Amino acid sequence: MTKLSVNINKIATLRNARGGNLPNLLAMAIDCEKFGAEGITVHPRPDERHVRYQDVLDLKPVLKTEFNIEGYPSERFIELVNEVKPAQVTLVPDPPGVITSNAGWDTIKHERFLKEVVGGFKISGIRTSLFIETDAKMIRNAAKTGADRVELYTESYARDYPVNPELAVRPFREAALAAHDCGLGLNAGHDLSLVNLKYFQNNVPYLLEVSIGHALICDALYYGMENTIQMYLRQLHNP
Repeated sequence: MTKLSVNINKIATLRNARGGNLPNLLAMAIDCEKFGAEGITVHPRPDERHVRYQDVLDLKPVLKTEFNIEGYPSERFIELVNEVKPAQVTLVPDPPGVITSNAGWDTIKHERFLKEVVGGFKISGIRTSLFIETDAKMIRNAAKTGADRVELYTESYARDYPVNPELAVRPFREAALAAHDCGLGLNAGHDLSLVNLKYFQNNVPYLLEVSIGHALICDALYYGMENTIQMYLRQLHNP
């Protein structure tokens, strides 16, 4: 069964817009778990424009589900992850000023670097995932880095889904098969929503986890957080 990890970055963005502590990020994360979320995802960036490094430290002791920390493996990020020891770290090749993640790893070009980083996290007992596109060569090389999983970057699927769902999902189905053949677990995320999630989950085999933030938080403005999380879970868990 595919797990839903709720990315709470946008909640932190709203908090930071006014200063203070409204909405309360820790309380919202706890509530997301109470409402059915099967994991919590954060992506602390160097400028801390949404989730801050201190937020990550504060979240660890209060969460009961799987904690997933995303980010570029800078020295500071690596130190944070090793201190917090989440269930999973997702390595993303973000340049410092990017608005949102917009590309997957070139696992051939960066194989040596990723091996070193992944190896360090494995020593700490942290499951490691690489944010990646659907290129089978990059997926096969991800396995060579020692990573446990890959997270498929699904922006192109979300963009093309309204025009031709079958054509949009095809490369992701093929990528899922390639990952499975390499012994890699499969996650996915980026622009998945109530509109396109069920079709993706029904057509991409071996999908262990989806990480959803922006669309889910936007939906919660209309439907409420508890109802929205339940709506997403029904998309994933109902045949």
